[in-house]
Amino acid sequence: MADYRYLIIGGGMTADAACRGIRERDGEGSIGIIAAEPHPPYSRPPLTKALWQGKAEASIWRGTESLGVDLHLGRSVVELDRGARAVIDERGARYGFERLLLATGGRPRELRGEISDEVVYFRSLGDYRRLRGLADRGARFVVIGGGFIGSELAAALVGSGCRVTMVFPEDAIGARLFPPDLAASLNALYRGHGVEVRPGELVEGVASAGAGLTVSLAGGASLAAEAVVAGLGIVPASELAVQAGLRVSDGIHVDEFGAADASGEIFAAGDVARFPAALLGTEIRVEHEDHANSHGFAVGANMAGAAEPYRHLPFFYSDLFELGYEAVGEVDPRHEMVAEWVEPLGKGAVAYLDRERRPRGFLLWNLFGKVAEATALIAAAEPLGGSALPELIGR
Repeated sequence: MADYRYLIIGGGMTADAACRGIRERDGEGSIGIIAAEPHPPYSRPPLTKALWQGKAEASIWRGTESLGVDLHLGRSVVELDRGARAVIDERGARYGFERLLLATGGRPRELRGEISDEVVYFRSLGDYRRLRGLADRGARFVVIGGGFIGSELAAALVGSGCRVTMVFPEDAIGARLFPPDLAASLNALYRGHGVEVRPGELVEGVASAGAGLTVSLAGGASLAAEAVVAGLGIVPASELAVQAGLRVSDGIHVDEFGAADASGEIFAAGDVARFPAALLGTEIRVEHEDHANSHGFAVGANMAGAAEPYRHLPFFYSDLFELGYEAVGEVDPRHEMVAEWVEPLGKGAVAYLDRERRPRGFLLWNLFGKVAEATALIAAAEPLGGSALPELIGR
């Protein structure tokens, strides 16, 4: 049995950040990481961004091993024994802990129906390598999903010279984030770059067909492809927390310090954690890079005694061909939306407002370096004044 002062389940960016937070407070305490992937922690955003633009794969590694961490890779934890303060992996190996961090992230959401096991549910370095090999051979792709991952993958693949068809049930790319007119403009943008865009389509099945695959749509049409990749978001991997009797609902509930139980021995951070967002006055779960890094570091430091509440409101970003954006807070088109444009649908800001017209989130479209200002407007919790958006975009 291996015993650790700090044991981390999960080997992603959150785990690496937690190790760094621990080491800021405790330079000697033993740290162990148990991770299902065979690789040490690495940065995930380059898998849909920089690696497709020529960045070397070596650039993604986080160097976690240099922090004096024991890495148990290719292992999956199957049991959490809170009473014994130990976990057991699928091989029967037992690991003891004083403090445990669940940084288990999530599993890709999968298609329903008769689906070939050749579909790539994009999430990991292994998925990137598989797609890269297919793309380098000029494969014809169907990308299922018009959200964050689907839009980035389609842009990366067509930019690599592949024939790409996008299929998604919404009316437009990014419809669950953006105002309808902005989302509709993305359909035109992608078509202009050579992507076949098929909005309003549900996938009923994916079947092997000779050397390729056939994607069957609910309307009766079918699409031929040599590769199919789905970017449908994730489901939080909270099974161990459920097994251990922790509070779970779309993620593991944690307090402002990242603690998931009253004993202060079990913590959760990153994609899997539902945490109190002080500036929004509610609990949220966030799946993006900034949160993985900032929450992981803060919770790691708290495991080592920092006792500092996590007050950060995470932001996220993306690049879609020649366009890019940053966003913070609740970017949800079910809110009332108010926009101010420098260039119509080309550069500007969108505020997402509650019923009292207080900002809950901001989309900064081709507008960079304004996240802190946008966050300050959310923190003020006041109705959005008529000059706020013009000032935000520099007018």
